[in-house]
Amino acid sequence: MTLAAGFTLLVVGVTVIFIARDTVSPDVVLGAALVVLMGAGVIEVEAAFSGFSNPALATIAALFIVAAGLRATGALEVVSERLFRGVETLTPALTRITIATAAVSAFVNNTPVVAMAMPAVGSWSRRTRISPSRLLIPASYASMLGGVCTIIGTSTNLVSDGLLKSHGLAGLGFFELAQIGLPAAAIGLVYLVFVSPRLLTERVPVRDLDGDLRRYTAEFEIMEPSVLTGKTVEQAGLRRLPGLFLVRIERETGSIAPVGPEVRLFPEDRLTFAGVLETIVDLRRFRGLEPVAEESRQDRPGGMELHEAVVSPGSPLVGTSVRDANFRGRYNSAVIAVHRHGERIDSRIGDIVLRPGDTLLLEAAPGFTRAFRDSMDFYLVSKVEESEPPRHEQLVAAVAVLAFVVITASLRVFPIAISAMAGAILMVAFRCLTPGEAKRSVDWSVLITIGAALGIAQALESSGAAGLLAEGIVAAGSGLGPTGVLGGVLIASMILTEFVSNTAAIALMFPIALAAASHLGLDARPFLIAATVAASFAFSTPIGYQTNLMVYGPGGYKFTDFTRVGLPLQIILLLLALVLIPVIWPLGG
Repeated sequence: MTLAAGFTLLVVGVTVIFIARDTVSPDVVLGAALVVLMGAGVIEVEAAFSGFSNPALATIAALFIVAAGLRATGALEVVSERLFRGVETLTPALTRITIATAAVSAFVNNTPVVAMAMPAVGSWSRRTRISPSRLLIPASYASMLGGVCTIIGTSTNLVSDGLLKSHGLAGLGFFELAQIGLPAAAIGLVYLVFVSPRLLTERVPVRDLDGDLRRYTAEFEIMEPSVLTGKTVEQAGLRRLPGLFLVRIERETGSIAPVGPEVRLFPEDRLTFAGVLETIVDLRRFRGLEPVAEESRQDRPGGMELHEAVVSPGSPLVGTSVRDANFRGRYNSAVIAVHRHGERIDSRIGDIVLRPGDTLLLEAAPGFTRAFRDSMDFYLVSKVEESEPPRHEQLVAAVAVLAFVVITASLRVFPIAISAMAGAILMVAFRCLTPGEAKRSVDWSVLITIGAALGIAQALESSGAAGLLAEGIVAAGSGLGPTGVLGGVLIASMILTEFVSNTAAIALMFPIALAAASHLGLDARPFLIAATVAASFAFSTPIGYQTNLMVYGPGGYKFTDFTRVGLPLQIILLLLALVLIPVIWPLGG
């Protein structure tokens, strides 16, 4: 072992330990490790930063924007809203959430897919009194299984594709991995639906809307075109919203209270709700359900956000009704809901006379919080995150852009990087996103993690460390022949992906798998395919994959929950890959 190889292995080992401890973000740890390797002379500066010029990074950044466009227009939400319609028991719910999540994740980055599924799971869980812990881990795992099926399903596949091309090998076909991904997904989904409920215990979610004491009174109006017109309250999904109660409906013929599930909805109906902030915000996502404000709908500017403001004792608003306070002229905002110390306010929004301590939910232009946080009119001002209403009118355009990316990439009309970047540009051009939203949608920490990991992979290769690790894998599996070595690559990649990110795992494993195939004189492709798919099977710990971390808190999980459900699934998929990969991609070339 050379000094450079030994030093590189030491740096990589320390890097894995720091990432596994989860005290510092992976992008910082990997970036620091790359700097150390450059400083020690193990790798030249140009080679170290070559990872940041890999086309996969541009592709991933563009796909973040495409996914954000789908979310901003409500396209993903349309799917999530229909997931649990008419479902009251666990098995059908698991079947729907896992199949839908896997299918969408094959074509959309799985992070926003899981983010959109989580509110639907939470709402259904509160309605049925079945813990979300029974569904959230399966949803996360299903997104990983779906992501393996196409080249754009996960950043792991894109990084692998870029590495293949950089080493003079044929890149991945759009559906090439589906040959192993579809069987893995089918077996995995059956496991998640029928086995995982026996392994997952009831957990109390960390965040429960029913425990939120901030109950607002809000008023919304049905405006055409609306998805609610002609439906009953039950059919519209307004009866069992979590933490929300439909108090009354006002129309020209009079007021309806209490509101029964069979009451049919019509244009210009005014609906008064009492409930928690999060669900009040969600009401804005129903197409054609608009918050009532004193000015006409046409007078209200676009791009409005929600902000909370607490009325101070010395505020000129005290003793004034919402209608007379002239919020539009005074603050360039409109009051859409009022919270008063847990009381239910029976007045219409415009008639509410404000008191000190009232919390107002305001629809205001961006920058409202910055402009009025020091105002004597309010105790406290804060923006409600992710409160922008969906751009439903651009929904068809967003879906068309996704179809363009998938079709042009799968038919090889353009390279995947060009298709993805064109899709990102079209999302902005069709006003599915603003340029600012497009920039904010890119997770730069993911790109830094990938770029730094690719640089470290270069160091592993150039220092000879990858060859040493490959020799170890070959020696360990030599007793079982090439299939044993393939199993060693699969196991090593699965273990590594549990402690570093999936993209870092494939970047680090790629040169090792390449060297292992070279030692045996075999075709490298099946070994590289094995490393690629195994890097996405991060089921045993919550830290191995970002969607696992997303569901960790909301599901109230313990670390061992992931191991209990995920480890058997990993073993099943390991055996499946050992059988199928040599058949689909023969080891001898």
